[in-house]
Amino acid sequence: MEITCEHCEATLNIPDEKIPKRQIVRISCPKCKSKISINTGKQLAGPEQTESGLESKESDYSYGDYSEDEALGAHEEGIKLALVLDSDPESSGKTRSEIEQLGYHCIEADNTRDAVGKMRFHLFDLVILCDGFDGQNLDNSPILNYLNNISMADRRKIFVALMGERFKSMDNLIAFAMSANAVINPKDTDKLSALLKGAISDHEKFYKVFMETLVEVGRA
Repeated sequence: MEITCEHCEATLNIPDEKIPKRQIVRISCPKCKSKISINTGKQLAGPEQTESGLESKESDYSYGDYSEDEALGAHEEGIKLALVLDSDPESSGKTRSEIEQLGYHCIEADNTRDAVGKMRFHLFDLVILCDGFDGQNLDNSPILNYLNNISMADRRKIFVALMGERFKSMDNLIAFAMSANAVINPKDTDKLSALLKGAISDHEKFYKVFMETLVEVGRA
């Protein structure tokens, strides 16, 4: 979508997939910093169910809310982003420490809605989702449901790891059944960086070859 700032007349190009449909979206002009409102459809009369199973209102998921998130903005260009979703501050801190050893800039979310909002406007390289986050078990997780409904082009760029007491770490069959890239038992948190390092490397290599093959056969 191409829009023009009414304050400084700068022209902005925003990918359509980054703008929620049927909402009033507020963003900051990168040139003059003024607020720009974009009406992407008729105003919603009431809450509606989204593909993630969450109620959504017109004011939710404002692009400006997440584009100006200080935590998301406080990292150098080229650094990979990891979203750590754990309701336990102690275990979350341990997970963050392990992930940061792999060179990721870690972001947290307060709840399910906040997590989905962040993922709608920022592409994370790694998502760590713990069983019980925001009171939701993994079998009925709106976050997993959201990830399973995004485009495959975006989903294949995200390494999703699930953490839960019922898992045997790095059980590939369970990970496949859960639509994840890896599953990890929390008792192995102290070696999380070692467990993920090889798995993420293999994931990136596989899709590198996959994309190169698509180019060769003229499908990319």
